[in-house]
Amino acid sequence: MTEVQESEVQQSGAPSRRSLIGWGGAGLALGAVAAGGAVAMTRVGEDVDPAGAETGAAVAFHGANQAGIATPVQDRLHFAAFDVKTDDRAEFVRMLKDWTAAARRMTGGHAVGEGAYGGLAEAPPDDTGEALGLKPSRLTLTIGFGPSFFEKFGLEDARPDALVDLPQFPGDNFDKSRTGGDLCVQACADDPQVAVHAIRNLARIGFGKVAIRWSQLGFGKTSSTTPGAQTPRNLMGFKDGTRNIAGTETDRLKKFVWVDEGDVGTNSAWMTGGSYLVARRIRMNIETWDRTSLQEQEDVFGRDKGEGAPVGKAKEHDAPFLKAMKPDAHVRLAHPESNGGVTILRRGYSFTDGTDGLGRLEAGLFFLAYQRDVRKGFIPLQRRLSATDALNEYIQHVGSAVFAVPPGVRDKDDWWGSTLFSQDAKES
Repeated sequence: MTEVQESEVQQSGAPSRRSLIGWGGAGLALGAVAAGGAVAMTRVGEDVDPAGAETGAAVAFHGANQAGIATPVQDRLHFAAFDVKTDDRAEFVRMLKDWTAAARRMTGGHAVGEGAYGGLAEAPPDDTGEALGLKPSRLTLTIGFGPSFFEKFGLEDARPDALVDLPQFPGDNFDKSRTGGDLCVQACADDPQVAVHAIRNLARIGFGKVAIRWSQLGFGKTSSTTPGAQTPRNLMGFKDGTRNIAGTETDRLKKFVWVDEGDVGTNSAWMTGGSYLVARRIRMNIETWDRTSLQEQEDVFGRDKGEGAPVGKAKEHDAPFLKAMKPDAHVRLAHPESNGGVTILRRGYSFTDGTDGLGRLEAGLFFLAYQRDVRKGFIPLQRRLSATDALNEYIQHVGSAVFAVPPGVRDKDDWWGSTLFSQDAKES
């Protein structure tokens, strides 16, 4: 089979043609901007992410949990929500197996199937070809099933109790064309073209069985899961994710992220080892924020803009004294101590999608949060934030979706969703 050749490492500091793709979009909710953890450098000039040294590497596809959750966060995102178009269960399962085979190859840096060229001239190639010559770029592909999916193929009884429809929160103003979905695929990579290639090929393989409902490009990760890495900044210029769960913190992952066998009933045991994903597209009122005084900006977050230190402290990772912050400060409201210990793992990305036709930048945060139970994670946290957070003056949630993310693909004979489609797994 044709394998993707390794590209030369870019030596120049100037942005490559592919890197510019990332400025097309991806929005993430600011939900818990400062509730989660990794170690940070000090100031702007020292913001160097050591994970970037391995941008050409491949991330293992097989494992007990899907990659792309606790995996060190890559720099680019292409997220796609799909609608199921077939009512043929066997056809859909066949597609999941084909998707898994393609994902296994793409995350390893190889072309899909027989490759982008060299086959029959009269037939379309197996791979679209735009990733030829590019490295794996730490590509991860993560699949999830939405609440509406379980209405398909007679799977209502298999829908986990924790996969609830999100309530309407104050201030939500959703664009229906960017909300919901039967299933999703999250593609993260250090090269935007690698991420786009992955979603494009899965959509092509799924033609006639699934169709993209909406998608989002993201750049400039706004959360880190890597100890020792810089704490990234969001488009408001503040560090995001000072206490985010690190991928090496197995105890916290087990407590807050991975679904345990004790969490599920007989019909939803297929979710053991999985997680639940909330995706929120959050638009920032950039122009209003940019005209706000520095003091007010810092009061809104409860941290200083340069170092990222909490109010009254000197360093970013100093323990915050929440009562020193204003009652409606974002950090104070989002902190686990203010929410009965509620903690989620965030993999946010910034996005820009041009302008809104009125001269305002269409930009913000595409919020991705993984948790063990949505009812005990995102919902109580967002209920508190949406009620009194000072940040609400500058943001608006305009898109939303929730998904059950199954456990990982165990080996070369396993496939995405095999635990859900248990009978089909036994017959395969």
